[in-house]
Amino acid sequence: MRFPASYARQMGELQKEAYGPRGDPNRHLSLDQLEAGLRALPAPGRGRGNLKLIVRRHPDGEREKLEQARLSPEEGVPGDGWNRRPPRDPEGQLTVMRADLASLIANGQDLTLFGDNLFVELDLSAEHLPAGTRIRLGEATVEASALPHDGCSKFKGRFGQDALRFVQARETRCENRRGIYWKVVDAGEVRVGDPIEILSRPAGARPIGASARPAPNP
Repeated sequence: MRFPASYARQMGELQKEAYGPRGDPNRHLSLDQLEAGLRALPAPGRGRGNLKLIVRRHPDGEREKLEQARLSPEEGVPGDGWNRRPPRDPEGQLTVMRADLASLIANGQDLTLFGDNLFVELDLSAEHLPAGTRIRLGEATVEASALPHDGCSKFKGRFGQDALRFVQARETRCENRRGIYWKVVDAGEVRVGDPIEILSRPAGARPIGASARPAPNP
């Protein structure tokens, strides 16, 4: 199969992007420690929440914390790695993770290490946010994607084998411990601290993580 020259150029640009930051093995937690830490966390917000962190990924592997950004269907987070990763699938536009769960896994490491765009105080489980759920985030509207957000070799390298098992376990996969994807429906400004509100949930929606499509690495 022959691909257009523009696609080949895009792939070449993608391959030039740096691996990104590496984790500290001394900070890796055991599976028992992670499960115990999760049980100690307060129940996440349902229906409403707030935005704790916005991150933009640069080609050199650096991650930039933003106080605000204008989310759009065309760009997601302006200047983020999604814009440089063909085929720029809208279903994988924004990577989102629970902030408290990310802090537990990171164990003192910076949350930008994950490579996710948004860290939130909100229940991201498939039960609470089935695919197709519409969400108001600041001045923007986003939608929960069915594309599964799974741990990868980078995640394992940064947080350890037990952390990968913690987020990938089949019996708890519906909790979306690794996070989920959102796509931008209506553009708007978002700021750290902005409220998050569930606008609608579709009846009979497919749970997040049910899709077999591969997800891009953060």
